[in-house]
Amino acid sequence: MAETKLNAQKLADKLLVNKKNGWEGLTDQEKKKIMKFSDGYIDYINNGKIEREIIKESEEIAKANGFKPLSSYKKLKAGDKVYYINRGKNIILAVIGKDKLEEGINVVGAHTDSPRLDLKPNPLYEDTDFAYLKTQYYGGIKKYQWVTIPLAIHGVVALKNGKTVDVKIGEEGDDVTFVITDLLPHMGRHQMEKKASEVIEGENLTLLIGSMPLTDEKVKEKVKLNTMAILNEKYGITEEDFLSAELEIVPAFNAKSLGFDKSMVAGYGQDDKVCSYCSLMAICETTAPKKTAVCLLVDKEEIGSVGNTGMESLVFETFLGELIHLCGEDNTPNILHRLYQHSAMLSADVDGAFDPLYASVADKKNASFFGYGVGMNKYTGGRGKGGANDANAEFIAKIRKLFDDNKVRFQIAELGKVDEGGGGTIAYILANKGMDVIDCGTPVLSMHSPYETTSKFDVYHSYLAYKAFMNKYI
Repeated sequence: MAETKLNAQKLADKLLVNKKNGWEGLTDQEKKKIMKFSDGYIDYINNGKIEREIIKESEEIAKANGFKPLSSYKKLKAGDKVYYINRGKNIILAVIGKDKLEEGINVVGAHTDSPRLDLKPNPLYEDTDFAYLKTQYYGGIKKYQWVTIPLAIHGVVALKNGKTVDVKIGEEGDDVTFVITDLLPHMGRHQMEKKASEVIEGENLTLLIGSMPLTDEKVKEKVKLNTMAILNEKYGITEEDFLSAELEIVPAFNAKSLGFDKSMVAGYGQDDKVCSYCSLMAICETTAPKKTAVCLLVDKEEIGSVGNTGMESLVFETFLGELIHLCGEDNTPNILHRLYQHSAMLSADVDGAFDPLYASVADKKNASFFGYGVGMNKYTGGRGKGGANDANAEFIAKIRKLFDDNKVRFQIAELGKVDEGGGGTIAYILANKGMDVIDCGTPVLSMHSPYETTSKFDVYHSYLAYKAFMNKYI
């Protein structure tokens, strides 16, 4: 009987999947390595809450690791490290490989934008001795999560004289803060009877910024004028300059280690800055790949990848065209199309982690779990896979082998139950051009909220996954 049980156990070990929390069995040295990597990640997202800031931060990291602007090269050779910035909101980095570009490249693509509030073109107004800024929410948010939390203003104001003014208010310890008010529960009976999507209306996501009037009876909107005078003194702007401003409202609190064991990261914008950081650090440690390795950090994913800084633009194709030319490979027809056909990509976007508090919306057999490694989605889309990339089985098999060979912990999942979940990434855009693509990113709790949560183990293994793909995937 004992021998039968032993044989059954051997058979189970051979044939069945045995999922195990990745923290188990790690040495103290391995844990320290994970914690140190996450310290760098926390600094990264605290220094860059909006896409413009993240691109600046990414450029500094890239330059410190030997990358140079593409425009500084007249000819490219294997091992060269180049980058290109598009309108301050995208950065594309490449390490030139030994193979010809037309034989394919390995791309890891993430996005730097996150759900937030944007100021409207004419945002400033006064009502009952309060000064406010009107907002328009960006991306998929739960509106009720954005009230009564400390908020900051980040972004730029472009002036008619050609200068651009950087704005960052509400982050320093002694700096001011801003808030969107809510109704007190004593008077909120009717509000509490509304659906969650209607409890806070979009037009009421209005930022409270002042209440002190100027002492001048001739002025009608004294609080508004006083607020504008403060902004003019600090930034040299007028109310009209809001017309050419990109000012974003983001949570004012910083990312931190979460839990007594410090095993998690809590912070704003981890979708998708966690994958941005991991892919950036991976390409910084890519030196002599066989195929050219590319890290692609794009904008506008949360609103459909549109615009000239989104993945749907032709900027990436223009960048590849420059690489082809500088590598001396532009004498053959359809070279860009062949490059796409022979290329592969990890669409580095986060996955929804299983939350036992909301287990009813997940298929537990097909969910990503904290501490089990980077999450991959064969398909995203909605309901009947609508809008999904749906990666090919042969490509997934190659990725499985790559990750196993390089000791990358991974899990393959889907985003919620069939009739409950669904979502999209930039995967389909490059898959449509002929690339093999699969979604591959860090599982996240409370996705799209002002304060998301990730596992440091999963963050680190996302980095290991991207590093293995850039360096060793053929």
